[in-house]
Amino acid sequence: MTVTYSSKVANATFFGFHRLLLKWKGSIYKLLYREFIVFATLYTAISVLYRFFLTGSQKRFFEKLSIYCDKYAEQIPVTFVLGFYVTLVVNRWWNQFVNLPWPDRLMFLISSCVQGTDEYGRLLRRTLMRYVNLTSLLIFRSVSTAVYKRFPTMDHVV
Repeated sequence: MTVTYSSKVANATFFGFHRLLLKWKGSIYKLLYREFIVFATLYTAISVLYRFFLTGSQKRFFEKLSIYCDKYAEQIPVTFVLGFYVTLVVNRWWNQFVNLPWPDRLMFLISSCVQGTDEYGRLLRRTLMRYVNLTSLLIFRSVSTAVYKRFPTMDHVV
């Protein structure tokens, strides 16, 4: 589920930004906090074990094991994996941009389908386009902070 915080982000100050991070219920922190706690616990346990409980020869063996693991970890092409990730993010952004409701596409459809050169046809086309513009405004208002600042309440929309 998507949680929008556009209005709160627009009004956040530099020193109040940490409070905004704690308010986010759909954030990356909520998604990854369990893995972070497990990682921090294991890292601390290994560090304490290495510093206080291993002898000199055991420390050298641990260091050799670490170098061995690091040598094989370099074989994973991180830039290749990051390229896939960036492609995924850009494609997701582009799909959102393409799916934005542009009123002119619908205007062409309405003008071609609603026939009539009389007053009724003209008023019907105008009314339909006003409804289309209103729905576009409501959608952009929930997504864009600039539009939300321009139309903060329904009275401003009216």
